[in-house]
Amino acid sequence: MSTANIRIAIDCMGGDVGLPVTVAAACQFARRHPDTRFLLVGDVQAIHEHLRSQGSVSDAWYQVVPASEVIAMDDPVEIALRRKKDSSMRVAVQAVKDGLADACISAGNTGAWMAISRYVLKTLDGIDRPAIATSIPNQKGEATTMLDLGANVDCSAEHLLQFAIMGTALVTSLYGQERPTVGLLNIGEEVIKGNEVVKQAAELLRASGLNFYGNVEGDDICKGTVDVIVCDGFVGNVVLKSIEGLAKMVSTMMRAEFNRTLLSQAAGLVATPVLNRFRDQVDSRRYNGAALLGLRGIVIKSHGSADIYAFDCALQRAREAVLNDLLQGTTQAIDRLRQSLQAADVRSAKFDNDFSQPVQ
Repeated sequence: MSTANIRIAIDCMGGDVGLPVTVAAACQFARRHPDTRFLLVGDVQAIHEHLRSQGSVSDAWYQVVPASEVIAMDDPVEIALRRKKDSSMRVAVQAVKDGLADACISAGNTGAWMAISRYVLKTLDGIDRPAIATSIPNQKGEATTMLDLGANVDCSAEHLLQFAIMGTALVTSLYGQERPTVGLLNIGEEVIKGNEVVKQAAELLRASGLNFYGNVEGDDICKGTVDVIVCDGFVGNVVLKSIEGLAKMVSTMMRAEFNRTLLSQAAGLVATPVLNRFRDQVDSRRYNGAALLGLRGIVIKSHGSADIYAFDCALQRAREAVLNDLLQGTTQAIDRLRQSLQAADVRSAKFDNDFSQPVQ
C-alpha cells in the first residue's frame, strides 16, 4: 500500500504504565516516520497533557479519539465485552473495523484484547480461532516465528493446521520467504511421539501443501531449525515466558559476576562491546509486538510491561504489517491452501473410484 497513508490506532490507556509509555513512544515514532499517522485513543485531557510534556506542538501526525472507560489488567473478559463498551481498547479496534485505521495496538489485558478484537472484527473465512504470533531470536542471528502463544489453551488438530497457515502467511508477508519451513512442537522428532491431537495435526500438515519440516523439539526454537513453529497456546505461552525469564536470568548473573571484584570489573570494561552486542541480540524488547492472526484486520499486542523502546518496536511491527499487506497475504494463503486441499480430495476420490470399479 502507499506509504503516505498509514494509520495506527493506539489504546493509550492500556499496559502496566499506560500514557507515559504509549504517548511517548508514539511521539518518538512519528518523528522517525512522518508517513505514519496515529489515532490516540483514551482520556482526551490526559493524552493532551502527555503530548505537551513530550514537546509535541503540531497535531499533523495524530488525532485524539475519546474513550470514557479503561479495561484494567485484571478485568474479566465478560466485563470488557459487555460492560465497558466505550473502553479505549474497544474504540481502537472499532477504528479498524470502520476503516479509520489500518492497524491497532494495545499493551493492555491480553484476554480482553483478543476477545474484543474477535468480537468486533470477526475471523477470516476458514479460520476458527485467532492466534498470537511473535518472533523469538535464534542462534542464526534471525528469528523463529511461533504461535499460538496464549490465545487458545485447548486446540484441535485442525486449529494447529490453521495456525501453520497463518504463521506461513506472516513470514511470507513480512520477510519475503516464499515457502517458509513449518515445524510442529512435540516431545520428540519421531512420528510416533506426542498425544493424539499432535499426531493428527502432523498428518494434516503433511497433506496440506505447506513446507512441513516435521516434528521439532524445544531446543529447535532457539536453533532456528525451522521458520515457523506451531503449538497450542498453553505450551506456547509457557515456552515464551521461560525463554524471556532465562534471558533475564543470564543477563543478571553476568552483570553480577562482572561486578564481583575489581579484576572482574576490569574484564567487564574490556568485554563491553561484546556484552552490548549480546545484550542487543537477546533483548526481548526488540521483538515486542505479537500479531493476532486470523482476524479481519491487523491487530498487534504489546507486552503489558513494555517501556518506550519496547512499545516503539511494537509500533514498528504494526507499520510493517500494514506496508506488507499482512491481511491480504493471510487471506490469499488460506485461499491457496483451501484450493490445494480440495484438489487433493478430488484426486483421492478419483483414485478410490478407479480402484473400486470391477475388473473387466
